[in-house]
Amino acid sequence: MQIPRSFLRMGSQRRAVRSLPGLQFAKLMGTGSGETFTMRDADPTHWALLTTWVDEDHSRAFEESGVCATWNAASDEQLGITMRPLVTRGKWSGRDPFAVPDTKADPGPIAAITRARIKVSMWPKFWSSVPPVSLDLRSDPGVLFTLGIGEAPVGLQGTFSIWRDAKAISDFAYRRPAHAEVVRKTHDLDWYAEEMFTRFQVDSVRGTYNGQGVVVPSS
Repeated sequence: MQIPRSFLRMGSQRRAVRSLPGLQFAKLMGTGSGETFTMRDADPTHWALLTTWVDEDHSRAFEESGVCATWNAASDEQLGITMRPLVTRGKWSGRDPFAVPDTKADPGPIAAITRARIKVSMWPKFWSSVPPVSLDLRSDPGVLFTLGIGEAPVGLQGTFSIWRDAKAISDFAYRRPAHAEVVRKTHDLDWYAEEMFTRFQVDSVRGTYNGQGVVVPSS
């Protein structure tokens, strides 16, 4: 019974989340393997909430809010990740949700969010290009955690990943042939109506996913 209730909760609590004090940006999303970015990847047992806050006090207050307590009561596990944006480009729903301070990455794990709204006419070409990159990503020795995310089952796709350090993600982005080919196609085919890429410094990881913790190296 929890899966149908989760579907309803994702729709019914959007307004409650967006009315929280200090909230700047929020997205409630489904998750999946990210192997093909189609319906068959979807994981109805795991859901994601991405939020940005005006300061740490408001972020901590959310964790003690009634909204968070409702979700926690209906969950078997939670994975919480606190991050600071380092570099970002593009838009998400017409906005730039991550204010990037003038800072450099510290030693330690780096997270990345890639998100895109794919033109309907480009869905078949996009889906045919995804599997080689997904396989390459999962086999990369520098990746510690990866998850497909999306605001809708199709057309609004993204990935969330955690990497050993800044060098590991840069090596994947610029030196792996499968990823380089998709970047080339992105420019040639113009298959995104909107896209965004952001890197973050990972400050903390707590909880479990599929019963296991996400082990990240210390800074």
